[in-house]
Amino acid sequence: MDRRDFLRLTGAASAGMALPGISLAALETPLAPQDKWRLFEVVTQVEVIKPKGPTRVWLPTPLTQDSRYLKSLGNTWSANGGNIGFTEDPKFGAGIVWAEFPEGVQPALTLTSRFATHNVAVDLSQRGDVPAEDRAVLRKYTQATELLPTDGVVKDTSSEIVRGARGDLEKARAIYEWVVDNTYRDSKTRGCGTGDIKFMLENHALGGKCADLNALFVALARAEGIPARDVYGVRVANSALGYKSLGKAGDITKAQHCRAEFYLAGHGWVPVDPADVRKVILEEDGGKKPDDPMVLAARKRLFGSWEMNWLAYNYAHDLSLPGSRRGKIGFLMYPQSETDEGRLDSLDPDNFKYTITSKEIV
Repeated sequence: MDRRDFLRLTGAASAGMALPGISLAALETPLAPQDKWRLFEVVTQVEVIKPKGPTRVWLPTPLTQDSRYLKSLGNTWSANGGNIGFTEDPKFGAGIVWAEFPEGVQPALTLTSRFATHNVAVDLSQRGDVPAEDRAVLRKYTQATELLPTDGVVKDTSSEIVRGARGDLEKARAIYEWVVDNTYRDSKTRGCGTGDIKFMLENHALGGKCADLNALFVALARAEGIPARDVYGVRVANSALGYKSLGKAGDITKAQHCRAEFYLAGHGWVPVDPADVRKVILEEDGGKKPDDPMVLAARKRLFGSWEMNWLAYNYAHDLSLPGSRRGKIGFLMYPQSETDEGRLDSLDPDNFKYTITSKEIV
């Protein structure tokens, strides 16, 4: 039985794949021999302060499919007094641990996940030999979503950005540079933003955070027929590259971060992160100018590589939570919950309390 079969377990109060002992040497690959796989454990603890009637909680898990930068090593979960289980979204493969608590029970849920990460970099200066992605997968990541349309103002904007560019690489780079040059990180944006791209472009409101700025890259790329996707996750360790703003260790409750990828034939999925360039400009050492050497280094590095002090959850958009009575969500990066009174605000600690902690296992 492989890990994906194990993860389809469902149960009552406590279940999950046992967290194994692991030899990091067994994970080594020739992808980036100068780097090493790192092993982490992340624990998410949730409490609904004011339950009303039956209460449901949903948590994202690490990617359910191995990638060149992340391997899931299993999850365990528990929910005293509630039913709990695991499911995968059928379209995007997003892993979701769910729990349901009857009226009269104080809802509390714990999820422990272990995973290994590996820095990833794609050499775009040379012809690649990565096997082609499945065509159905590529079609999925060129489709519009509710928050990421690919027509109207989005298509008009993308067409102008890529004017004169040849091939998907030049077009993707032009879109990346445009996002860095024309957006800004808005410290007043709640959480990671909403990712409402049409609103941003129609209203010339190009400020936001990662779920806005990186989603803008994704939508513009899709409008040009380039497969692209958001990757939702959370930072789990400090940056080893000198960026204080691009890492978080220990208490990572507010360290959620969305990245992006685009597909390039011969190279596979290419990592990008224009939002973190804008984060360096706003936050690093109290703020830096766009031509500061640290910003320029981040701008160059974040088209084609990621430092993997970060956990990837999923690629899902317009997600239906199992058992939910409140409709779809735009993306799953924060814990979610609902009671008879409606869906709780994931950023409201007075009613929906949770902590997320990370540690590196040496």
